[in-house]
Amino acid sequence: MTENDNFYLNQEEPNKSCLLALRRIILDQDAAVAETRKWGMPCFCYQKKMFCYLWTDKKTKEPYLLFVEGKYLDHPKLEQGNRSRMKIFRIASRKDLPIETIELLLIEALDLYRKGRVKIK
Repeated sequence: MTENDNFYLNQEEPNKSCLLALRRIILDQDAAVAETRKWGMPCFCYQKKMFCYLWTDKKTKEPYLLFVEGKYLDHPKLEQGNRSRMKIFRIASRKDLPIETIELLLIEALDLYRKGRVKIK
């Protein structure tokens, strides 16, 4: 088992199942997506460039997707808060995942890199 696997397995239900499902959805988007850990949280990179993270809100304990270049994404469910660059998409772990919305956001985020709007070193 990897350090990444341990992160998911150490989560409480229903977050564990939710985060594992999100992990699979993210990794299935593109063969160039890889998982690593940054700042103790799962980080997903496209061609070694960070594009999203999985984490849980400290207050609500609910998972969310954090999009590194969220400032380029426009969706009513994305929250910018006091961040200048990143936006988050909250997930209700006790409800069915909004898979279509998640996949749409992931495609839009990845397209920022694939189409050159965000440069890959």
